[in-house]
Amino acid sequence: MRICIYGAGAMGTSLGAWLVRKDPALSCDFVTRNAAHVNALNTRGAEIEGNGTVPVHALLPGEMKGEYDVIFLATKQRENGAIAAFLTPFLKEDGALVTVQNGLPEEGLARVLPKDGIYGCALGWGAELVSPGKVKLTSKELCLALGAYGRGKKLEELKTLLSSAFTVTVGDLAEIRFSKLVVNAAFSTLSAISALSFGELAKKHKKLVLSLMRETIFVAKAAGCKRLVQNGHDILKLFSSPFAGLLLPVAMKKHKDIRSGMLKDLEAGRRCDVDFVAGAVVKAGEKLGVETPMLSAAVSLVHDIENGLAEIAPESLELL
Repeated sequence: MRICIYGAGAMGTSLGAWLVRKDPALSCDFVTRNAAHVNALNTRGAEIEGNGTVPVHALLPGEMKGEYDVIFLATKQRENGAIAAFLTPFLKEDGALVTVQNGLPEEGLARVLPKDGIYGCALGWGAELVSPGKVKLTSKELCLALGAYGRGKKLEELKTLLSSAFTVTVGDLAEIRFSKLVVNAAFSTLSAISALSFGELAKKHKKLVLSLMRETIFVAKAAGCKRLVQNGHDILKLFSSPFAGLLLPVAMKKHKDIRSGMLKDLEAGRRCDVDFVAGAVVKAGEKLGVETPMLSAAVSLVHDIENGLAEIAPESLELL
């Protein structure tokens, strides 16, 4: 089997490195536009801080050749249409494109690629790129959830591939996506606005966090989700209860030091992916007739920060 990690940044590199570590004979290309990262990966290997180094093969997009059985898509979503069109010649006719992006990316990808070749995967860990070739895990649960956007003919084959390195759960794709969005749409967005960690938000801004989480839950229910499972718990039930405020700091204990990946983009003066995380929930709510006033306000505030109309600060949360 020939596979490709397209968008081998922090998350893509960690995904590929664990797969290659478990099966050194696996044909896996790490593809990224970051030339320094490509050079470091080819020279020194993929280093997972505290977990050693794995020899890997890395390429720039322009160096790709041939066709792949599986392409894991780990880029940001802003250019998904163009990326899907670029990848089409490199994906076998019966190949699988597995998007490990957050949000709800499958519908957009299906405008370019065959629906039955698209799969969604929610990664259960976090990572950041420390330096070219070196990745640090910000959470260590090496688990993931996998679902099919179409008929899912390759679902079992993908499960077998991924199970060599990770604990894999296969389930309904909408439930998988919204399970992660309940957390990300709230915590990642508010962390980007405030620069606060997830733990600080869970302790100091419970009502605000829960208001965004519950709007996502309302949209998920309208989308037909019956259960939203994270770490073995149904968060649909947990965070719909009157005791959710008490549970929040406990639920986020393992992730208390994480700050939003979107924060780095904002601090660097770049546009972030809020439209594809919290914004994806807002758009889904519009289609399903579910109002999301707090999520909409949070997305707008992030755009104000991008446009220099608001500051990244805990006090900015008061604008919500």
